[in-house]
Amino acid sequence: MPNRFFCAIFAREISITFTNKKTLTREMNKISNHILKTAFAACVALSLGACTSQQFRISGNISEAKDSMLYLDHMSLNGPVAIDSTRLGEDGAFAFNGKAPEAPEFYRLRIGRQIVNIAIDSTEQVSVKASYPSMSAGYEVSGSDECAKIKELALLQMQLQAQINAIAQAPDLGVEAVEDSVNHIVDAYKEHIKEKYIYPEPMKASAYFALFQTVRLGYSNALVFNPRNTEQDVKVFAAVATSWDTYYPGTERVENLHNIAIEGMKNVRILKAREQSIDLSKITVSDVIDIALPDNKGIVQHLNKMGGKVVLLDFHVFATSESTARIMQLRDLYNKYHAQGFEIFQVSLDPDEHFWKTSTSALPWICVRDERGLDSPYLTSYNVQALPTFFLVNRNNALHKRDAQIKDLEAEIRSLL
Repeated sequence: MPNRFFCAIFAREISITFTNKKTLTREMNKISNHILKTAFAACVALSLGACTSQQFRISGNISEAKDSMLYLDHMSLNGPVAIDSTRLGEDGAFAFNGKAPEAPEFYRLRIGRQIVNIAIDSTEQVSVKASYPSMSAGYEVSGSDECAKIKELALLQMQLQAQINAIAQAPDLGVEAVEDSVNHIVDAYKEHIKEKYIYPEPMKASAYFALFQTVRLGYSNALVFNPRNTEQDVKVFAAVATSWDTYYPGTERVENLHNIAIEGMKNVRILKAREQSIDLSKITVSDVIDIALPDNKGIVQHLNKMGGKVVLLDFHVFATSESTARIMQLRDLYNKYHAQGFEIFQVSLDPDEHFWKTSTSALPWICVRDERGLDSPYLTSYNVQALPTFFLVNRNNALHKRDAQIKDLEAEIRSLL
């Protein structure tokens, strides 16, 4: 609830003629008391409205479920936690209210094994209509685009599971054929989910939800995206982690995403090291998504090898009218702080390689170029929506902030050195 209320009271002019001073005073007190009461009532109304605005609401109807217990579960990182419940009546109407979260959180409506997944970002008013006992697949949701996307993902997940079941039960397929077929449809599913639901908006609740979808294989459940030792899947987790860190820094889910991505990166590198007979003690893990691109001398530079320095990661296009002024600003920062451990890792998306090499030949910092230009996967990984865009990476090789979060770049650099 806000600490201050700003109440505006509009009243028409009142002309009163009084001959007696006591009468005048008494009438003025009446008017003052009336105004104070009106102001108090208005403030109370505003305060109640403010309290309501800090809550989310999930309501609707579930038919064919009279006398059934409907539960609202919070899908915490430690598993589902029942936070409210109601016994449904003849019309199946229900309504749950809850405190608005600071970052996207996940809930579910549950009757027995039938569930409806809900994402809440802040103060959504989500409406759900369904019929029991088929509410998991046949519900309607309104009031939240993210909940609509999560419904799409849930239905796609069900279809994937049905395909896997059909393959596993095919009498003419051997074990290897079943495994190959399942891997094929799962890989195709992941590509579709990445391109439609994760990479376009990795900061959204639906992208996070997609990461943790599971399928049943034999007698166990397995994550569709394997963040433990599958390199491409680890990159997907890292992309969402980076984006969520930008929009919801310091939250529990962000920390969890980072931990998963870092552990996955470590496992992938250990597996590669074993394959190549590399000394495992030399394996290092960073908290940033690595960028490996050739510099203007043809040497491949790695962002995750900048540990111990404060790095400004800059996505840039030299063939723009604003480029010269920006380069002058970066040169000033570099000259001031490079000796203290400041570095610039500049990623160019210029289509003309010769022009880029000419433009960067005299620059003292690391200049790399992605020949894929605006199709660079690094733009997606770092959720770059506009050019130029920059990020600050601290001495521990962890992403600190992006440009939208920084008011004074020089002050931020000094605070990290």
